[in-house]
Amino acid sequence: MIKAIIVDDELGARESLSKMVEKNCKNVEIVAKADSMNTAYEAIIMFQPDLVFLDIEMPNGNAFDLLEKFKEIDFDIIFITAYDHYAIKAIKFSVIDYILKPIDAEELILAVHRFEEKNMQKSMLDKKFKTLLSNIKPENKLKKVGIPDGEGLIFINLSDIIRCDSDGNYTFFILTSGKRIIASRTLGEYEQMFVDDNFFRVHRSHLINLQHVKKYIKGEGGYAVMSDNSQVEVSRRNKIDFLEKLSLI
Repeated sequence: MIKAIIVDDELGARESLSKMVEKNCKNVEIVAKADSMNTAYEAIIMFQPDLVFLDIEMPNGNAFDLLEKFKEIDFDIIFITAYDHYAIKAIKFSVIDYILKPIDAEELILAVHRFEEKNMQKSMLDKKFKTLLSNIKPENKLKKVGIPDGEGLIFINLSDIIRCDSDGNYTFFILTSGKRIIASRTLGEYEQMFVDDNFFRVHRSHLINLQHVKKYIKGEGGYAVMSDNSQVEVSRRNKIDFLEKLSLI
């Protein structure tokens, strides 16, 4: 049985989610409900949950303030939020689940199912949430992304990614170290995640880090020469936008 805690400052939201979990997620037992950052901290210490349904915004602090209180985070989280705001990007980078309000029963079932499938080690849980807390700080320029590789998660700096290549439903990451990592997500998903981080999809099969472009070779679409001396084809359709984006770096 999965022990879970619900954290939300609204009574109606807590009760609604509790009933939804009871009806749709038979393997989940709600062991406590909390209405603030302080009561949530106390409940987590007392009940040692496997999973916390955590509202991001609370009157006396947000979810990240709560997480900062823990020396080690050994429970998983499904974030709950009414807003698709800045925090969602950092959450996606850290490969953490979230559900938008109003909560849809099917989305809840899928999120809990993903949690059950992950079966993540406690050391990895702590690492992914520490990555989240690092990424959420606006002064931190060294962003990290969690890459699901089939066995767990690998955390890498965005600055170490030279390019990403598509392989159907998988994506290959080519790093400055020469290492290649295969991720069980599509290139389109990473394109959306990295859109504000100087990455550009020059071709349907290639997403490149503009910081690693050494040279552009003219042609119908042309080629981008990367820092590892690899040549990446630029599609004719994306050529103008690519050169304009490159000029701003």
